[in-house]
Amino acid sequence: MSSKYSIELNSSLANYFRTRLHEAGQQSAVPPQEDTLCYIGNMLARFGDSAELFSYDEGYLELRPLAMLYKDAHETNNHRERCLILRQLGDMALFIGAVFPENYQRRGILKDYFVGMGGGAYGYLSENSADNRHIYAELATTFTRLLALIAEACTKESIYDHSDVLDLYQRWHKSRDVKIAAQLQALGIMVADTRHIH
Repeated sequence: MSSKYSIELNSSLANYFRTRLHEAGQQSAVPPQEDTLCYIGNMLARFGDSAELFSYDEGYLELRPLAMLYKDAHETNNHRERCLILRQLGDMALFIGAVFPENYQRRGILKDYFVGMGGGAYGYLSENSADNRHIYAELATTFTRLLALIAEACTKESIYDHSDVLDLYQRWHKSRDVKIAAQLQALGIMVADTRHIH
């Protein structure tokens, strides 16, 4: 896939999510700011690329635990690095808490964990980030409502129809591509343990 195509695809996906978020937000008594909806739409599109969400650790593809991101942010003395790590922490908590809550509930990780980690990260950024402080402030103070908004925007209608899912599965079956496996898993289709896909 060319980088031009990837940029166009991400832009299109970001627009799709921004539209869905805007529609869902209009049902709220206090709709989120447009800047916040744009930020979340871009975040969802970014995490549509599994390389932005998963990381390799000792030969395995996995999600970096939120607690480890918090530890990294706490231990660094570099202000810019701390803000970048906390942004990733907040974004991952918002994304995972909204899109995959049942996966974590089965492991005993409740919504309060995501709210505490993500809301805390955005709270720090709202006071210390070089930019977007108003966005981070809204993300911090309305984190629980935004979890519900994102969940609604992501599940109200399927991005893929049955033939798209089948095509995606067939592509994975031929290539065993980690990124395709992650896309299928995001759709609720468990094809393999991605930690063992190389």
